[in-house]
Amino acid sequence: MKLDHATIVTTNLEAARNFFRNVAGLTEGKRPPFSIRGYWLYARGRAVIHLVSSCVREQIGRTSPRIDHAAFRMENPAEWEALLERLRVHGVSYQLTEVPSARELQLFVELEPGVVVEFVTALPAPRI
Repeated sequence: MKLDHATIVTTNLEAARNFFRNVAGLTEGKRPPFSIRGYWLYARGRAVIHLVSSCVREQIGRTSPRIDHAAFRMENPAEWEALLERLRVHGVSYQLTEVPSARELQLFVELEPGVVVEFVTALPAPRI
């Protein structure tokens, strides 16, 4: 099983769209003609992030913004380095956490209060 998509209900649709396009490196793509404003963002041909304007959700009694986090695994060290460079270029703050028991490095970005995006990669193999 793998992550299909995460839906993020946000009060700042354009800022979230710009983050996922310009920093996370996703591509905006085709989205069904829903009556709700939003965007679908793609990685490797799959719509992995569905962004939705918060105004409709509030009308049906759900709070926004809301999602705990969506996580993207990066297997390629060059892909990880490119992400770090885009974060730097766009002035995006982040928190790094090393998980030694899992041999992983996690990077967290808070888009807005309550909306966090995680990027995770394997730590380099120990040198013998």
